[in-house]
Amino acid sequence: MNEKLHPRQARLFGHRDFRLLLTGAAAAQTGSQVTLVALPLVAVVVLDATPFEVGLLTAAETAAFLLVGLPAGAWLDRMRKLPVLIRADVVRCLAVGSIPPAAALGVLTMPQLYLVALVTGVATVFFDVAHQSLLPAVLPREQLVAGNGALETVRSSAQIAGPGLGGGLVQLLGAPVAIVADACGYLASALLLARIRVEEPQPEPEPGRSLRAEVAEGVRFVLGHPLLRAIATATATSNLFAAVLMAVQTVFWVRVLDLSPGAIGGLLSASAVGGLAGALCAGQLARWVGQARLIWLATVVTAPFAVLWPLSGGAAGALLFGLGSGVVLFGAVAYNVAQVSFRQSVCPPELLGRMNATMRFLVWGTLPIGALGGGLVADWAGPRAALWLCAVGFLLVPVPLLLSPLRGMRELPAAPYEPRAVDAGEAQLAAEAQHTAEAQRAGEAQDAVEAPSAREGHAAQGAEHSAVSPTAP
Repeated sequence: MNEKLHPRQARLFGHRDFRLLLTGAAAAQTGSQVTLVALPLVAVVVLDATPFEVGLLTAAETAAFLLVGLPAGAWLDRMRKLPVLIRADVVRCLAVGSIPPAAALGVLTMPQLYLVALVTGVATVFFDVAHQSLLPAVLPREQLVAGNGALETVRSSAQIAGPGLGGGLVQLLGAPVAIVADACGYLASALLLARIRVEEPQPEPEPGRSLRAEVAEGVRFVLGHPLLRAIATATATSNLFAAVLMAVQTVFWVRVLDLSPGAIGGLLSASAVGGLAGALCAGQLARWVGQARLIWLATVVTAPFAVLWPLSGGAAGALLFGLGSGVVLFGAVAYNVAQVSFRQSVCPPELLGRMNATMRFLVWGTLPIGALGGGLVADWAGPRAALWLCAVGFLLVPVPLLLSPLRGMRELPAAPYEPRAVDAGEAQLAAEAQHTAEAQRAGEAQDAVEAPSAREGHAAQGAEHSAVSPTAP
């Protein structure tokens, strides 16, 4: 089968450890997408939760990024990443696996859902930061973008298949039982990750360095880098309003659009086609417009389609909502592929865990705030008003990118960044970007022969997920 693939793709998928990492991600992501449908339905349909309670549930899922987001990176820079991934999967399997028996015994409550969401969220923080920090140990640097593109494709495919599967399971078996699929996904992921044999030496902490000093170093690196700072601000804004959407969309679908669980699963699956298209097209788009331009163009062009969410209603309500979600997801995934690959290539290896944790803290830390705010607005003025707030908020996402050096760049610098004064740094980054562009033009003939090749490296977002899920990995 590899002979039908582009040589670079063949080398990527011929890598045993990467195949295991990718397959484990597929299993966990598919199960998580089932729970994306089932867990809010347990709250809304089984426990008759209010919009604020659903918002609180969403906030509990993401509060861990505020509680342990920063120290997680410093801790992980002192640990092997693979054992952390396996343990996080086991914890998530046990946590979500507690819901079906509690429902069967008639003792399931909202406090239990909050606790499950919080525990799962903490495990997810460690899993996500370790996962992004492990990939550079599994793949050589020139394959990072292709690897991230493959992981984004898997995630987008799971977003298509998982909700439809989840909606069908909820329709047939009920929401609590459907969550078993998520527990099975986490278990399968843990078993697959346990087979990876990557050489990962135990990191040695620097003598005399405190945890606080290491955390501060990661924060300084991100905030001192003009491009990372702009990306973090834009992604945090996107996730703030994405959390408003996540908090109110199930209430809106069930109580305003009167959709069945099966229809909700179908709507989420159809919307996710946009995310898959974004993952598949990101490489070509980056070759056309440049990786730096793709980051801001993806948000400028697609964010206005969020207005279709509050406009949804009547017979075409689900269609309008799905169209808006699909277009916004297309832009969010293309954005993620470009910016996450840049983050991994520009950061020194010894800072990867702290850089990723700092970015996660900054960009995912807005999620519980948005979820609580969305629940309060929906309780006070109705879910449609909260969706209007979300649509207006998405128009603000490109602003930090357009005010940064990104607007004047075509390509992004690939060399690890050395912190410096911000003004001097911006000038240096612009010079590096120009040098990168000239080098690429000189190598165009070679790249033309290898179509989805290293320059796909310029194109391979995150929650971090995307706008219907959160935006940055």
